[in-house]
Amino acid sequence: MNTLSSGEKAVKIDLFSLGTIQMRTFHLTWIAFFLCFFGWFSHAPLMNASIGPDLGLTAAQKTLAFIASVGITIIARLMIGSLCDKIGPRKAYVYLLVFGAFAVASSAFAYDWTTYLISRLAIGVIGASFVITQYHTSVMFSPKIVGLANATTAGWGNLGGGVTQAVMPLLASGMAVWGFSNSEWAQWRSAMFVPAIIMLVVAFLYWKYTTDCPKGNYDDLPNDRPQAKKGEKGLFADAASDYRVWVLFLMYAGCFGMELFVNGKAATYYQTRFSLDETSAGLIASLFGLMNLFARSTGGWLGDKFSVKSGLTGRVRWLVVVMVIEGMLLMIFSRMSLLPSAVGMMIFFSLFVQMAEGATYSVVPFINKRSLGAVAGIVGAGGNVGAVFYAQYMLRTGTPLEDCFLIFGAIVSVIGLVGFSIKFSEVDERNAVEEQLRLEAIPV
Repeated sequence: MNTLSSGEKAVKIDLFSLGTIQMRTFHLTWIAFFLCFFGWFSHAPLMNASIGPDLGLTAAQKTLAFIASVGITIIARLMIGSLCDKIGPRKAYVYLLVFGAFAVASSAFAYDWTTYLISRLAIGVIGASFVITQYHTSVMFSPKIVGLANATTAGWGNLGGGVTQAVMPLLASGMAVWGFSNSEWAQWRSAMFVPAIIMLVVAFLYWKYTTDCPKGNYDDLPNDRPQAKKGEKGLFADAASDYRVWVLFLMYAGCFGMELFVNGKAATYYQTRFSLDETSAGLIASLFGLMNLFARSTGGWLGDKFSVKSGLTGRVRWLVVVMVIEGMLLMIFSRMSLLPSAVGMMIFFSLFVQMAEGATYSVVPFINKRSLGAVAGIVGAGGNVGAVFYAQYMLRTGTPLEDCFLIFGAIVSVIGLVGFSIKFSEVDERNAVEEQLRLEAIPV
């Protein structure tokens, strides 16, 4: 039985191998996404004690900066999905990594509210990296394990959001060793060059060691490039006309949108509610993102497992269950008044948030294979729409963060139930089974 056949989708994840294009792509996608996520949220843990005082930002401006950084990603994700269909995920990721490196580094030159807002808008574009990650693993792995592959690369990439909460305060403090503490360059400014440099290195590796699909690059394989036939809808229009895409858009707003919101506010929450210092709050907040090490993979893996007996419908049912539980746990977390219980419940809540994300993208590859990039982009943008909604609600109503969590938890549970409306035809179910059987029958 084939496991990692050259030129075909892989039917197995050989985690410790770099000998095939599928596994090189697997590892480079999550590493690239990790760095983009790290750079995207690198400002969050430094906002209260470093960036805010340095630039004289108000509380409202801090929230608006978060909204800008997350909101611009909505547009970027919609565009990057279609870009993957047109030029291939390899070029798309390299271009985005290079842009992101310059955006993160350039934020060090912000000197007032206007320039800082512009820099956060630029940095927000790299949040579109998620769509390329999901696109690239979807074309490299078979239906049997695509949920696990998508969830693992996205989950390990999302670790960047947790790691940056712990590392950036330490990195900024460590800049004093290099003589930046008493210079015109504040410690937080000099720290921004570290992720930028690493992103450029990974851009080079991505260009050199990946291809658009198992057979090669789209430039050399015009017949393998996704394209609309004469008389058919364009790829984006085709995806946007499917109601299931918008249901998944809404559900992703309820899970990844919540993760983005919590990533941006967790450190602040622990500083204000439990009177912790910046470093301690950042370390605790990092636990939320660190659950991505296995939680999102678990969600995708279970989606694959439920599909064995219940087909594509089994994937949807699992997504509904995990999202409803996510919302309930968020409501419980909002009522925790003691630090140990709050941390414990946050970790438990994080497990279900990220399992819901993995479950969502175990469904996405089966919605519309011809418009995969557009579907991935629209659904991915849903997460950012959710995060912007949560932040705008808090900003405009002045509701305390703990009460926002209570309200949002109820909303998430209701959204989860909407997933029952996602249906697949008998043809869709049969095609998924036939593709898997064909790949497993190919000799090594």
